[in-house]
Order: sequence, then structure tokens, then C-alpha cells
Amino acid sequence: MRRRQCAIPVVAGCAALVLAACSSSSSTSPPPASPSTAAATSAAATAAPPATATAAPPAPVAAAGNFDSCSVVTAAEAASALGAAVSAGVLGDATVEGGLACVFYGPSAPTPRDPNVAQADSVRVVVVHGPNALVWYQNYKSKVSAQPVSGYGDQAYYDGVASFSVLKGDYYLRIAVVPAGAAPSLTAEEQLAAAILPKL
Repeated sequence: MRRRQCAIPVVAGCAALVLAACSSSSSTSPPPASPSTAAATSAAATAAPPATATAAPPAPVAAAGNFDSCSVVTAAEAASALGAAVSAGVLGDATVEGGLACVFYGPSAPTPRDPNVAQADSVRVVVVHGPNALVWYQNYKSKVSAQPVSGYGDQAYYDGVASFSVLKGDYYLRIAVVPAGAAPSLTAEEQLAAAILPKL
């Protein structure tokens, strides 16, 4: 009888130790990650270090909410900048900013003509209007070898390759004039900017 009474406390003590060990193990292990937590952790692991990361500009809004770039430039102004007759302006996606491009084509522009893609013998005018204008202006500036240009808007720069950008208040204007068989023309872009800026 005494042997049974002794065995019971020993068994109960062992059970308590096992339960304590299980409880301790579960409290130190992290809970399983939910799919969204796992995705966020994976994204954070692959993201660029904070020191080198730059804030991404806001995503473009729906086309209906974008500024109509064709409302500030005429075919005659585009033709004068290009040095040739142009088609009527058509809207297409801008290539680097949150707006819609107004694109005019000269007679030698390649076909098919896609306003969403920069092409030779064309004039592209993009106007971004609103609180994100400065964000887009600076975002593109950070990606190119920007060459400051004075005398236009609040600040302006040439991207060193093909386009001229101007910031005026809460308007960001970007112009690319690419004559047929010739390099983009900063002079023509400045001429067109001078015609457009008073309308902004």
C-alpha cells in the first residue's frame, strides 16, 4: 500500500515536468507566420538597404484623373518645334512620370505609331499637375545626369539625353522633341516650353 502511494507522487511529478517542458517550448517558439506576414518578411529581406533606398513616387492615377497634356500645346506649336508638319496630338502613357503624354508625329515617324512608346520624328509633352508634381520631377532627376537650365519656371533641367523638364508651382512639364534622323533638340524643347509655360 505504501509503495502505491509513493509511486503516485512520482508519476504526478514527472507529468508536471513534461507539461512544463512543453509549455516552455511553445512559449519560446515563434507562432507560425500568416501568408501576409511571410510575404512582408520576404519583401523586407529583399528590399534595398534604407540608406540607399529612395521613396517611390506615387502610382499614376486613373487616366480620367490625369491632367490632359494636349490642352496646353497646339499642333502648330509642336510643328514649329519639330520643324515639320505634325499629326493631331494623341494621348499616351508617360514613360517616367505620373501623367499622360500628348504625342504629335511628324511625316517620317515610324509605323505603327504607339503613343505609349517614345519614337523618332515626334514631340512628347507631359504635364503632371498637383501635389505630386515635385515628387515626379525629383524622381526623374535622380535617375539621369541632370544639367540645370535657368530661365524656365521655378527650376529646370535637361536630362542629358532627350528631354527637358520644368517645375512651375504644382506643375511638372516634360518635353521631348526628336526630329527625324537627328538627335533630340534641347533648343526646340526650350522653344516649346516657352510657349507652354504661360498656360500653366
